[in-house]
Amino acid sequence: MSVGTTVERVAVEPLDLPLREPFEIALGTQHEARNVLVRVETDAGTVGYGEGSPLPPVTGETRGAALATARAAADLVEGEPVADYRRLTGELRSTFPGMVSALFAVETALLDAHCRERGLALAELFGNSPRPVTTDLTVPILPPSDAADRARDAVADGFEHLKIKTGTGVGADVERVLAVREAAPEAELKVDANQGWTPAEAIRFARALEDRGVDLSLLEQPVASEDLRGLARVRDGVAVPVAADEAVFTPADAMRVVRAEAADVVNVKLGKSGPVAAADIAAVARAANCELMVGCMLESAVGIHASAHVVAGLGGFGYVDLDGNLLLAEDVVATERSPTVDVAGPGHGVVPER
Repeated sequence: MSVGTTVERVAVEPLDLPLREPFEIALGTQHEARNVLVRVETDAGTVGYGEGSPLPPVTGETRGAALATARAAADLVEGEPVADYRRLTGELRSTFPGMVSALFAVETALLDAHCRERGLALAELFGNSPRPVTTDLTVPILPPSDAADRARDAVADGFEHLKIKTGTGVGADVERVLAVREAAPEAELKVDANQGWTPAEAIRFARALEDRGVDLSLLEQPVASEDLRGLARVRDGVAVPVAADEAVFTPADAMRVVRAEAADVVNVKLGKSGPVAAADIAAVARAANCELMVGCMLESAVGIHASAHVVAGLGGFGYVDLDGNLLLAEDVVATERSPTVDVAGPGHGVVPER
């Protein structure tokens, strides 16, 4: 395949994906993923795919805005060499600041096309050959008995790592975690408050579980994203490692978190940063001796496998939360409900069947 190919056309369309069950977090409840699918075709006939999953309380975009941005982005990349993906990504990010879901979709499609033309797995672009990635499974905000049922089902399906959504009332959150611990006594437990608590509430939550003998492996984004001082206060006040998620969209955000000594772990979520900047965020975190986490939105296999390739390529991720497509009623390809994300190329390896 020629190495000098250019982007011939960019197609953008909505991708509606109903969920298996309603998915409630501290920021609201979703019944379906209203995503954006981007298809980049080169003049050599190679096709790359990308996806974004806008969620206004997190990404700041409606699906309509994300679609409009992705379509406008086509004017910047059509006719350009796909091998110039790094330059194109920079131009897109400066032209459409804050439109993270739309640009994740466009950027992934560019990288996917570039790698497919060269017969490379996307992971190889980030430094390593593809290898399987093991994910947790998320238990949403539910009454304790329902949360326990979800945990038992997850363990029966082979999941050894569970992430529990919290960030409502501290008492109810504690009871939910206790129910999951009883139902899945051997599972490693993380909690994610999605900015739902004050610093004092987060500390009270962590200490209440410690008093009940529950060891958590992670406390993710317990306070408002802009409250780095509060995040640092939580980190100083609890024994559990604290992760910054919504506080980090860019490498500059990661630098601010590091300078504030606000987190032990940085969540490198491609739905916020895109693949190229994800590597830069990971480098900032590593330089500061912070551990790495990867997260996701409610993406299909397209977005999930793109993230898994970056994890495999960069290496060193101690926390992996790439279960978005497992929460869907139907994925864009046949997907096994399993903790293992198979990482294969070329590109990210996924060609949507719908």
